[in-house]
Amino acid sequence: MEPVVLHTTRLVLSAPTNADISAIFDACQDPDIQRYTTVPSPYLREHAEKFITETAAQWAAKTHVTWAMRSRDELVGMIGLYRLDANGGAELGYWVGAASRGNGFVTEASAAVLDWGFDRHGLALQRIEWHAVVGNDASARAARAVGFRYEGTRRRALVHGAYRDDGWAAALLTEDERTPQAWPVLP
Repeated sequence: MEPVVLHTTRLVLSAPTNADISAIFDACQDPDIQRYTTVPSPYLREHAEKFITETAAQWAAKTHVTWAMRSRDELVGMIGLYRLDANGGAELGYWVGAASRGNGFVTEASAAVLDWGFDRHGLALQRIEWHAVVGNDASARAARAVGFRYEGTRRRALVHGAYRDDGWAAALLTEDERTPQAWPVLP
């Protein structure tokens, strides 16, 4: 599958390129990105270089689809649909650099990615899951804002490096309305 470019009001979502390596490396020095996502820790420049190569191969193999979030040609984060399966499932994942947080970029990008993921001309998915370490309230608020339904807390379900954390789980089905939902773990 060839990478697809998506546009929102403020963002262009496109495949990450070699030109993004320095920005990815810099952003991934953030302790929150290293703690709450699956990026390696410590994060080395070689990791960013490998990430670019891997994302291109993953698009081609249709196993994961990853976009760089760009605002005014500046990389502000990454978003993607991961673990694509033959039965119409995937997982939404994202990160935003510290300087770009609080601007609604994740919510805006997520809406575009979900539209494409569920569309019959996109991936025609039936279910998209979301997972986060318990306590990652910012990620949970973004997922809730685009309509994800909270499904529970999974004990020590999320493994990353030396961590095995309890994780929140939520999902969205193709037929679900994408309006904010009540989540018992968020105010």
